[in-house]
Amino acid sequence: MNLRIVFLITIVSSVLVLGGCTQPTSTGTNTNDKPAALKAGPLPNEGFKAEVTAAEPPAKLRAGQVDVINIKVKNTSTAIWWPAGGETTDRPDNTFYIAAGNRWLDKDGKRTSETEGHAGITKVIRPGESIDMQLQVTAPKTPGDWTMELDMVQEGVAWFSEKGSPTTKLKVTVVK
Repeated sequence: MNLRIVFLITIVSSVLVLGGCTQPTSTGTNTNDKPAALKAGPLPNEGFKAEVTAAEPPAKLRAGQVDVINIKVKNTSTAIWWPAGGETTDRPDNTFYIAAGNRWLDKDGKRTSETEGHAGITKVIRPGESIDMQLQVTAPKTPGDWTMELDMVQEGVAWFSEKGSPTTKLKVTVVK
């Protein structure tokens, strides 16, 4: 009888170990779920590195003018950029989406509250890869000398420049 109990315990233990018994993780999900890195979430700090360039940036715009510029975005980081911030997402909003964007700097180099442009990436961009995109920009409402700053942003997380990535700054004259 004792031999049967030992044998039964051995079999049950082997099944549990070899069968991949799942234990809840600290987030309450099973270990058989997709790894957290593939779910929408913030990029790791080393993922916030990019080069954004404009082929033919506008030198002059009318106040409030909406224009579309062609840009090239290169992933210079070691992380994969998923358009929605992960291979999968269950979010109803754009948090974690990765986008190219522009902001306006005044003549003193200070960021302003002028309208920003954002354009989400449309495909997975692996380290070292580049894509061509279009970005809709809106010129400031006040005429003068402005700087259009091109950068990448992970929505709801940070602009890449806040994590040390360089930006591209383009001089633009805004006229009436």
